Amino acid sequence: MMHSDADDVAAATAQDDETLKFYTSEAPVYTASGKAGVSTHLAAFLKRLPRGAKILELGCGGGRDAEAMMAAGFEFEPTDGTPEIAARAEERLRHPVRIMRFDELEADQAYDAVWANASLLHVPRKALPGILTRVRNALKPGGYHFASYKGGGQEGRDVFGRYYNYLSREDLVDSYSRSGDWETVSIVEYLGGGYQTKVQGPWIAITARRPD
Repeated sequence: MMHSDADDVAAATAQDDETLKFYTSEAPVYTASGKAGVSTHLAAFLKRLPRGAKILELGCGGGRDAEAMMAAGFEFEPTDGTPEIAARAEERLRHPVRIMRFDELEADQAYDAVWANASLLHVPRKALPGILTRVRNALKPGGYHFASYKGGGQEGRDVFGRYYNYLSREDLVDSYSRSGDWETVSIVEYLGGGYQTKVQGPWIAITARRPD
């Protein structure tokens, strides 16, 4: 039987054990490090949404962006794949945080928006189209999705041992096109930092819409 690219996507794991171990062990420091810094992309994203829209957040970390969504009056569902981080976000938000890996997302047209700031960048490349299909399925028709990724074009690990898919613009477009029908609203390339480092590096962010 002929092997296909679809077989690779189906078989690919959507998580990296070493990355999960890092977030488990570093949860107290990691969640404390982002208390003051709401994503610079969030305000513009929220402006696209109707009043009271329901937002799913993938990889909420310490809860900084979820807190801003709550303050703006949106219905939000924060999730994180690391129980230790989810617990600390709950303490901050005083709101339930669902423990969920990306490959456990099973929702069908349940959300007006899916926010994934600096989280899907840990999904191994072969698994990313499959995860994005889950994200698309979770959106209502006309719903919006945001994700940001570290750029660079060559997957690998950082100094802490965390896996990154390090997408180029071409990689990003290919992953989304393979995951289903999307309308690309914007793709922005910029310089940004990272956890406990002042070194600036390439990032790429996409805002996409599930067609009506």
